[in-house]
This record gives sequence, structure tokens and C-alpha cells, in this order.
Amino acid sequence: MRIAHLGPAGTFSEEAALLHAPDAELVPYPTISGAARSVLTGECDEAATPIENSLQGAVTETLDLLIHEAGFAIKNEINLSVAHNLMAQPGVTLADIRKVYSHPQALGQCKGWLAEHLPNAEVAAALSTAGSVKQAADDAVPAAAIAPLRAAALYGADILARGIQDDDNNVTRFVILAKNDAPPSGDDKTSISFSFEDDKPGLLYKVMGLFSDAGINLTKVESRPTRMGLGRYYFLVDLEGHQTDATVVSVLDQLRAEASELKIFGSYPRFRA
Repeated sequence: MRIAHLGPAGTFSEEAALLHAPDAELVPYPTISGAARSVLTGECDEAATPIENSLQGAVTETLDLLIHEAGFAIKNEINLSVAHNLMAQPGVTLADIRKVYSHPQALGQCKGWLAEHLPNAEVAAALSTAGSVKQAADDAVPAAAIAPLRAAALYGADILARGIQDDDNNVTRFVILAKNDAPPSGDDKTSISFSFEDDKPGLLYKVMGLFSDAGINLTKVESRPTRMGLGRYYFLVDLEGHQTDATVVSVLDQLRAEASELKIFGSYPRFRA
């Protein structure tokens, strides 16, 4: 079993992959999209990709892959508590730092701490939290990185501050992408997207009512642009139940009759810590 993840080693994506399959061979990729597409090419069997964060919201790169590209199925989900740490090469102190590197999601999750403790430092986006440690080390000015503790051990950095996220209730949800989703477990979720060709009052309300009337709980509702003009959206829903459950089948059939497009991303076991 080969599982792709956003690399290099030491990222939260790698940690999620390890939680999902501790004995798998982990394969790092420089981007989320690259990791995901390795499943389509057959380079890897599965990919661990972040899909939402409790502080920053949706990870749009993963959502857009699911919406716009064919061949992916969500097989599992992993909820990972995230703690961010400021680190730098030995000899660099907090007072020295003039630039801070990290993935944009991590920078956003630590912006309050950075504003208070490093108000004059430039922030710079990196492709991954772990990769930001090397970027900081290679910079001509004294620089630091925001990354997991494991990254410090892997890349020889010193920890300058621990747990610098602005909210300790910081959880990132990862999905495991494969070519097929999971069989029913008895405690499942299903992820879908749908869109409408027409724009008229009550259309979305009617569709949401289908789930309510069937007693199906929705655990997430959000929207993404269709790329076909302002005011046109895909609606993304996570619902309780498996797509083979009779009640879910009935509601999805009714939804299909109302929507111009319905895409089922997959059914998978609900994450239980």
C-alpha cells in the first residue's frame, strides 16, 4: 500500500496518512494536487489530503479537485488536532527573526500570535509546513518557520515557541482519496456536490428540505464557484449515512431530479477519535 501526501516528511498530511495506515509506504509530493493525482495515475493507492480546518475553513485545492476532476472517491476521513510551532536554525533567536515561512493555512491560523510577537517580520508562503523549515534555513536574512514538532527533529531546527496557533481548538480534517470509496460500516458519512442550471426562488430551500423530511442530518454545507460566471455555485454537502442506505438513495434520486448536476464524492466511516 502506497499513500501519497503533501511533503516533505514532517507535514500534518504525513501524520494523517500514518494515522490512517501506520504500515503503509508514504510517498511525499510537493503539492496537494500532485499527491491526489498520483491515485489517478496509479503511482499510489491512496492520498491523504486536507479538506477543511476548524479555524480557516475549506481547503479549496482539495474541494476543486473533487468537483472538477473525475476518478476520485473519498474512502476515509481523519480529524487531526493541529499545534503550530515556531522554529529556526540553531543560533537564530526570536529577536533576530525578520521573515516567517509556512503554508498559507498555518500562517492564517497563527496571525494573531505573529502580530503580537513578531509585528515587523515579513510572512512568506511555502508549499508545506515542513518544507518551510528548509526555506527559512536557506534565506539570506534571519528567518523562522511554522511547522510540526517532527519537522524540527527531521531538519535540525530549534523550537523557539510552541503552540502558537491563535485557538487551541484547531483541527484539520483530512480525507483519504482512492479510486473507490468504502463499504457500509454502520456509522458513515457521504459527501456530494450539486448545482442548478436555473436560478429561481426556493430552489436550494426545496433541496435542503428533502434531507430534513427524510431525517438525514447534514454535517457540512458550503459552496464553491462553478467557474461559469458570478452567482453560479456548486453546493457541497456532507450527510450522515451511506449512499447505499435506502433513505439516502431515495433522497439522492429526488435531488438528482432537481439539480442540473449531482456528483457523489464517496461514502466512508465517520471519524471517531
